[in-house]
Amino acid sequence: MTAQDSATVRSSIAVGSAGGHEGTGRAARNGTLLAALGVVAFSLTFPATAWGLEGFGPWSLVSVRCVLAALPAGAALLALRAPLPERRHWAGLAVVAAGVVLGFPLLTTLALQTSTTSHAAVVVGLLPLTTAAFSALRTGSRPSRAFWAAALAGAAVVIAFTVEQSGGALSPGDMYLFAALLVCAAGYTEGGRLAREMPGWRVIGWALILCLPLAVPASAVALALEPVHLTGHSIAGVLWVAVGSQFLGLVVWYRGMAEIGVARASQLQLAQPLLTLVWSVLLLGEHLTVAAPVAAVAVLVCIAVTQRSRTV
Repeated sequence: MTAQDSATVRSSIAVGSAGGHEGTGRAARNGTLLAALGVVAFSLTFPATAWGLEGFGPWSLVSVRCVLAALPAGAALLALRAPLPERRHWAGLAVVAAGVVLGFPLLTTLALQTSTTSHAAVVVGLLPLTTAAFSALRTGSRPSRAFWAAALAGAAVVIAFTVEQSGGALSPGDMYLFAALLVCAAGYTEGGRLAREMPGWRVIGWALILCLPLAVPASAVALALEPVHLTGHSIAGVLWVAVGSQFLGLVVWYRGMAEIGVARASQLQLAQPLLTLVWSVLLLGEHLTVAAPVAAVAVLVCIAVTQRSRTV
């Protein structure tokens, strides 16, 4: 090889390396944006659930929500001719189905019968830290000390703010919410892992289809036993939690986790309780104190630190 050829090779390697770094940075930005869109969708879940409970019973709301969410998911799987998951994927999809499609919606809906949306946000503020812990155990990732410090600080800010908003009293639905934390963190972690091997929309799509044999008869029984009073709020609420939160939100969320990692994406959810409180004011008429902007700035600082910290 001549000196000129060697120089050409070195130049090509340098250009390829720069392009690779640029591509990695673009993927990280896209992943962060997608995960943030998922957080916005999830932040509307509690207010929409409160609306849905105006016309549906808790079991009816959860089962109908699952069936409605499975409709666009199944249509997308058929239209795009998605292949069946491999055998090794079904166990992970079952965890996603049990945690994200059934467990979290059911437990939080039961909790919201006795808890306000702002009080429920107290426990949901712990979800990023819980998800990061599940991710470390499941995937072997090792977030840095700065990551954990910022995550703990953000969780503390969210908890202090939302507890202050609820007057420091514990709701009877807290046990439901704590259980919801565990099953949702497991579902997020497993879904984020699967989204590295298949598109995120297929992860949640197959998880929803997996739940249909249980959701269809459950919705029939629940609708027969629980009174239904259709209103504009209840219809809008069930449609949002089904299509917005249960399907579209999880599609972008899992895609974002696949791009930037489960632990980092989970920390974006530190903003979710504050967003939920904003929606509660706008949609449910709840009132916030002047501490809201202070807490919002503190949480955003913690999010910035977690996004910049290194994960091994």
